[in-house]
Amino acid sequence: MSGPVDLSLVVPLYNERDNLPLLIEEIGRALGRIGSDYEIVAVDDGSTDGSLDALKELRRDHPELHIVALAARAGQSAAFAAGFRAACGRTIVTLDADLQNDPADIPALLAELERSGATAVVGYRVNRQDGGWKRLQSRVANAVRNRLNGETIRDTGCSLKAFRADALRALPLFNGMHRFLPTLIKLHGGTVAEVPVRHRPRRLGLTKYGMWNRVFRSLADALAVRWMQRRALRYRVREELP
Repeated sequence: MSGPVDLSLVVPLYNERDNLPLLIEEIGRALGRIGSDYEIVAVDDGSTDGSLDALKELRRDHPELHIVALAARAGQSAAFAAGFRAACGRTIVTLDADLQNDPADIPALLAELERSGATAVVGYRVNRQDGGWKRLQSRVANAVRNRLNGETIRDTGCSLKAFRADALRALPLFNGMHRFLPTLIKLHGGTVAEVPVRHRPRRLGLTKYGMWNRVFRSLADALAVRWMQRRALRYRVREELP
């Protein structure tokens, strides 16, 4: 994009070639209703299925598509970080490329961000369309994160979130940080609101995350965030005379 836009959608992806055309179409349909100028920052995390070629082909008809291709697979946190750095929007929305997040929910997140004045609005999935085992893993991982970090976020694993870009770019970036963005926002003095969002079954491709990602890595990352919470600087300037 040549300059700032109202909205940047940051979409990390790994081997999601078949989902990309429909994703771009659904985003355009959802955002066309609100008349916002936007860009889609699609971050290819070293895909091996031709996803990058598919993005380049889509870009011919979709100038709003901003492609960031990582040199090798680096993980979802790195893909988000690269997307945040490349984004030009005043507001940043994150979502997955697997079509389980519904782009039609984006206007509701933006409306709540405006209405509440919050720093971030995070979605929580209602009527989860995953299998029972996957839902159990997510429930356990969510409980672990909330318990260790003193949080009450309903669904920390939901990627559909909206942020004020300046606050998001001020956060510390580390491996696993994408699971803790609401907590990090609060740690830096921001506020977080929640809204219900839809959840859809995966139609194409395969899930990329298993028990290790959802529970065991969540435990290690939550302990790291807990350390940050305890060591955070907390002070207020009463007066400053230049």
